[in-house]
Amino acid sequence: MDGLNGFFDSLTGVLQTIGNIGWEWLAYLALALGLLFTIVFKFTQVRRFPEMIRLISGRGNAEKDAEGISSFQALAMTLASRVGVGAIAGVATAIAAGGPGAIFWMAVTGLLGSASSYAESTLAQVYKRRIDGEHRGGIPYYIYHGLKLRWLAVVAALVAFLAYGFLVPGIQSNNISSSVEYAFGLDPWITATIVTALLGLVIIGGTKRIVNVAQLIVPFMAVGYIIIALVVIFWNFESIPETIGVIFSSAFGAHEVFGGILGFAITWGIRRAIFTSVAGVGEGTYGAAAARVSHPGKQGLVQAFSIYVDVLFVCMATGLLIVATDSYNVITPIGEMIHQGSIPADLVTGGANAQAAIDTVFPGFGSTFVAVAIFLFAFTSQVAFYYIASSNLIFLTKERVNNAALWVLKIGSLVISFVGGVISADMMWAAGDIGYVVLGFINMVSILMLLPVVIKVFKDYERQKKAGKDPVFHPEDHGITGADFWLAPSSTTPIPVEERRHLERDLDNTDNR
Repeated sequence: MDGLNGFFDSLTGVLQTIGNIGWEWLAYLALALGLLFTIVFKFTQVRRFPEMIRLISGRGNAEKDAEGISSFQALAMTLASRVGVGAIAGVATAIAAGGPGAIFWMAVTGLLGSASSYAESTLAQVYKRRIDGEHRGGIPYYIYHGLKLRWLAVVAALVAFLAYGFLVPGIQSNNISSSVEYAFGLDPWITATIVTALLGLVIIGGTKRIVNVAQLIVPFMAVGYIIIALVVIFWNFESIPETIGVIFSSAFGAHEVFGGILGFAITWGIRRAIFTSVAGVGEGTYGAAAARVSHPGKQGLVQAFSIYVDVLFVCMATGLLIVATDSYNVITPIGEMIHQGSIPADLVTGGANAQAAIDTVFPGFGSTFVAVAIFLFAFTSQVAFYYIASSNLIFLTKERVNNAALWVLKIGSLVISFVGGVISADMMWAAGDIGYVVLGFINMVSILMLLPVVIKVFKDYERQKKAGKDPVFHPEDHGITGADFWLAPSSTTPIPVEERRHLERDLDNTDNR
């Protein structure tokens, strides 16, 4: 038994090393692409911010469709996967390894990453398919229908299916069990049983129930967490100037203590922002494809906003909460502690930092509140992960719903959820990290190759908005092939471009009269 444990420990160490190296490269690639997309799309994630709010509220979407889901529902489902335990424990890890300056680089990465989310979500809409009365799409769909690379699409779908169906659900369950045990002393077996039963009730109910759970829980959990964090931050209002000062000075290497770890501040800030938001990795493309919109650019903007919620709102709230209350320690890679805050020396990273910070204002409430927050964040992530896995499975079964295969996925997801809740998830974390890295590289290269398509869609959206129209997408007008969803279902031959434009002008003139 000891030999077997040693083997698994060694294997976990190897996987962790591979994952760490992969994340280093992936983080900087994601940042570079975010900067490129921000320039190419003329800072659309900033310019179109009011438009994002209108689209989410429904005022920017005039279309009615029995199929698909609303922009708000798509946003909620995407946020369910984005806003996970990384928004709490991941931020604490970044501060512990890179100092307070890591928070600044997380914010920069989130701002640029929202442009990547715009690009990949727009592609998810362009190349989505109507399957069994639902809108389905995501990474493998636009690789296959856009790039025409079936083999690469299958690899992407298989990696995503295994990662989201059988690895990361166990990680989320493990985080729930750990936080509940720390806060309430409840045995992990009991917590794992309850979480698995609740997950079963949701995923067995199908997509509609998944969407309903997401749109009910996600806004509540995000807003509630941010409010509590802001209360604690402003309770320590006298520390706010110093907090902002130490973050900025550390971010640029000017701080007398944290200046020496500038490289780690940048690396960990970028890495954790990418890890929690997965902007550019493609996780949000599946929820984005499910929305009913008249133009792909609309959902691109909605999903760009989802990065704001995750990184610029929730993660920043966690970071400011921890730094303002001095509830953090910073340790260099060689084990030297260069800052010990108002917490024990052995409390280095994790949700315990946020718990300690909240306890400074609400004594004894921190552990309970953070345990509930982690439960909500992690549980909704599990729900969203099942939907992502099912979309990839449907692609692998030749874009047809195979109920037997879906039941295998459901049972497998529930088993992994329970097992992850009662055992150490170190190996699952390591394998999941590698899955994210592989999927991230495939997706980033793919959206870069499909950038000409995104530019066409972007320019079309901008042109129609400038003309005062509610944008409507016609792929054949722009020479975009493979976007069959957007062609008239009643005819295999679309209306010629010039004829349609004459018809649209006639309709516009009629409306004006």
